[in-house]
Amino acid sequence: MSLSVHTNDAALIALQNLNNTSSQLQDVQSRISTGLTINSAKDNAAVWAIAQGQRADIGSLGAVKSSLDRATSISDVAATAGASISDLLVQIKANVVAALDPSIDTASRTAIDSAFKSELTQITQIVQNATFDGANLLDGSVGQIQFIANANASGFITLSSQNLSLGGSIISIPPTASLSTVTLATAVLGQLTSSISLTNEALGNLGSQSKAISNHNTFVQQLSDQLTAGVGNLVDADLAKESARLQALQVQQQLGTQALSIANQAPQVILSLFK
Repeated sequence: MSLSVHTNDAALIALQNLNNTSSQLQDVQSRISTGLTINSAKDNAAVWAIAQGQRADIGSLGAVKSSLDRATSISDVAATAGASISDLLVQIKANVVAALDPSIDTASRTAIDSAFKSELTQITQIVQNATFDGANLLDGSVGQIQFIANANASGFITLSSQNLSLGGSIISIPPTASLSTVTLATAVLGQLTSSISLTNEALGNLGSQSKAISNHNTFVQQLSDQLTAGVGNLVDADLAKESARLQALQVQQQLGTQALSIANQAPQVILSLFK
């Protein structure tokens, strides 16, 4: 190879190799600092686009889970309140049966009637307070509530209300009912027997709906976890592998620097020819 002060092929080659090593080293450092082998579209446009799409679905599933969590809370509040109402109806039956006894005196009947009316008031108060985030499934204020069930909000899970208000289709005992006479107590007993059966049926429906929501919520969480793992498989860096590559590239960079230094000294030989 001829010697020239204008052209130094060895230095140019060494410089190209050093620049290439530095570029690779920068990529490895980026992967180590971010933990991602594909951090932007320029790393791999196709895989990055897939990962971004999956991340969008994961975010949407987070909104779905929030909606289902709200549904669970509304359902749980209604079920708890309904169970308390069912217990009160059982207590009421004892008073109604006692009021059917024609031998009790006026004072005893008045006390039984007072306890009965107090229990009816408690039922009304429970129904009114069975509210979560403005939603009440027991007072008849809503027919049903829908909650999103999938990432694109095209599917829904529905909670149907169960109106446990006094004088309604389930608890037919009117709020003005009385046990002041045997005749009135007899009428209340008929209404009460039907109300207990219908209330238990309504609570069964609430329980079934709550179970369905819980199952779907579990599925949504599992799906979100699997999508997250899938995105990780696509873009996460193998840090053990990157650590080994980092050390190798650092050595290459040092050797490339030395090679460039040696190549740059070659033209100095020309000076010795003109001494």
